[in-house]
Amino acid sequence: MREPAFWYRPSSALSRLLAPLAALYGFVAGRRMRRPGTRARVPVICVGNYHVGGAGKTPSVLALASLLRGLGERPAVLSRGYGGTLSGPLEVDAHRYRASEVGDEPLMMARHVPVVVARDRVAGAALARSDRASVIVMDDGFQNPALAKDIALAVVDGHRGLGNGRVLPAGPLRAPLSVQLARTDALVVVGDGTAADPVIAAVAARGRPVFRARIVPDRLAAEALHGQRVLAFAGIGDPARFVRTLKASGVAVVAERTFPDHHPYTQAELTELIAAAGEQQLRLVTTEKDLSRLRSDPALKAMATDISGFPVTLRFEDEPGLCDFIAARLRAASEARLPRNHHD
Repeated sequence: MREPAFWYRPSSALSRLLAPLAALYGFVAGRRMRRPGTRARVPVICVGNYHVGGAGKTPSVLALASLLRGLGERPAVLSRGYGGTLSGPLEVDAHRYRASEVGDEPLMMARHVPVVVARDRVAGAALARSDRASVIVMDDGFQNPALAKDIALAVVDGHRGLGNGRVLPAGPLRAPLSVQLARTDALVVVGDGTAADPVIAAVAARGRPVFRARIVPDRLAAEALHGQRVLAFAGIGDPARFVRTLKASGVAVVAERTFPDHHPYTQAELTELIAAAGEQQLRLVTTEKDLSRLRSDPALKAMATDISGFPVTLRFEDEPGLCDFIAARLRAASEARLPRNHHD
């Protein structure tokens, strides 16, 4: 799905026209979010978005998993497996499964951290715990009440913010912002820009911490592209951020192609990309997520041999502060799970 441009305009006649549908959708989504969830036997940290589209959630999940390892935890990522055909629960083997089966994000993350895919998040949490996970990092699911969350982190992009601030389909929000703010334990703001300032102020006004973060390109990948002219393409939530990151790394982006998030590439599309790059003597460059999707498809793997991936990581500006916050909340969550007579 491509995001409608009017979602990011302050005033739009189409958005106002869709307001009644948005009110109905928001009422249902808000009521659903208020339902109590099942509590897993280990702490659950949810990393999600207030809105549809990209904000840096996947690199945030991986950065958080690394941080948790530093705290002595054994994290496992729990994902719905969006775009995949398998319902799970199953542990993702990056060498066995395809993106079309488990989703592109779980396949990519499984190269760095244990990942469980499950449509039923409660069953997925049980599998993760049986595999000795001491904490579950839930990738997305901020609006899903099935599994109770011990820590709920919302990720927002500093350049994009929340668009017009309206609920689907009038805007990009998945539920009324007031309902989502009430369930936010901390906010992660990725990148610079002022578009996220209103939500930063709203979260801070509730006494919740705000952590800044930035996307950091892989140094070797950036150096390998210096002096080359590239055609950048991506099928992610915010392709513009990918292009900005390339340019900020000194990569000469001559041409761009964008596709919807989780786009299932075809042989014809890849053939067209290769031809377009060849005509201008450009190198094809895409995201790590897109490349995992291409290389897990037997029909596209050989065609993708000469396409360069551009890995990135996310770094928190105040990592010690975030570590202290997470550690304190995990202690509280673990103590709450102890039998009552433990304290007697």
